[in-house]
Amino acid sequence: MIKAKYLVLRNNWIIVIFLLPIGIFAQGRLYCKEARVSFFSKTAMENIEAQNNKGLCVWDTGTGALEFSVLIKGFEFDRALMQEHFNENYMESDKYPKAVFKGKLIADKKLIVETNSNFTTEVSGTLTIHGVSRQITVPVETRLVNGVISARANFKVTPQDYKISIPAIVADKINKTISIAISVPRYSSL
Repeated sequence: MIKAKYLVLRNNWIIVIFLLPIGIFAQGRLYCKEARVSFFSKTAMENIEAQNNKGLCVWDTGTGALEFSVLIKGFEFDRALMQEHFNENYMESDKYPKAVFKGKLIADKKLIVETNSNFTTEVSGTLTIHGVSRQITVPVETRLVNGVISARANFKVTPQDYKISIPAIVADKINKTISIAISVPRYSSL
């Protein structure tokens, strides 16, 4: 009798485990915890660039809602001194540890992701950096190739817009805009 109950319970769990990915995908919530964020600014003194490969992104494909966050201290520079100045003097990463985007895909019609397709749309929402929130709209390219969904976006921000102060001694030598590139190499079902 115990063996029969165990077998039924085991078989039900096998069915649940088998159907779980279908139910999760039907909900349309995807995530990536290894999104790449990089930034670049050309300067007269030296170029400023860094990358962070630990961005977290959640996308609800049913509603178009998109949330993205990245730890500021996770940005890596070629030079340790530049990384230290970035965290302590410019971004104040102990006080403002994350950059966060919360928004929604803008589409005229419901997006239908088909096998081996790509589409470009815009995402609009609030970007919070250094404790300052601003509305932005950014073009996003999303691809589906061999069952793998990925996305990427490029946009520019101005440090002044996010109250990131640049010391006067270097202000004239630093570009007024920073180019940001985001790459989500692979979404997984949540």
